[in-house]
Amino acid sequence: MRVEPYGVGSYLHVLKRGARGLNIVQDEADKWRFARLLYHMNDEYKNDFWERETAGLHPFERPNEWPARRPLVYILAWVLMPNHAHLLLKETKEGGVSKFMQKICGSMTLQFNLKYDGKGSIFQGAFKSRTIDDDNYLRHLAPYIMAKNVFELYPKGYEKAVKEFDVAWQWGIEKYPFSSLPDYGGARFSPIVEKELLGELFPTPDKFKARAREMIFDRNAHNENLRDITLED
Repeated sequence: MRVEPYGVGSYLHVLKRGARGLNIVQDEADKWRFARLLYHMNDEYKNDFWERETAGLHPFERPNEWPARRPLVYILAWVLMPNHAHLLLKETKEGGVSKFMQKICGSMTLQFNLKYDGKGSIFQGAFKSRTIDDDNYLRHLAPYIMAKNVFELYPKGYEKAVKEFDVAWQWGIEKYPFSSLPDYGGARFSPIVEKELLGELFPTPDKFKARAREMIFDRNAHNENLRDITLED
């Protein structure tokens, strides 16, 4: 496991994998629950009955009787894959990232075991993270998390997605809602995401798309940074 030192104000690339390479989501309901967790668990307020109390509300709507929302972190970017998730987070208060990840993983494990009659954590140990210390790395990481990972889920496969970039891009922002790509691609405004610094680096959807295209086609830069970006051991 690798969790690099960080403090308030730090930006982190966080990776969480399923145990033994197994999937952490099985169906659309699991995927939407993960998206809702990103919003509802990113809060100092904790309610073990949040699903029951938000039943019938918009997926990202909070009951009026709950206290004002106080996020633990900024979620700048994210993507859910079948057996892992990538998050780009900013530590905005001491211990916020650790507490947020603990809440997410605890809730997912509990629900998964109840639904699928499982036992134990569905995740592979603690989360891995890399502290981001320069804008160039961030410019490469953001499209890696959102574009390259989503392209890997393209129905025709990753290589085809690269060849028909514009078609695959449109598929990603319109047909795969389980990432922040639609937010940066101009197709959605989600309460999960706080663009913050990424909004400054990529002020328009066209600028983000151009950077994503450059990152995907720049094989030398991609290969050079692949180990760090994927957080492999």
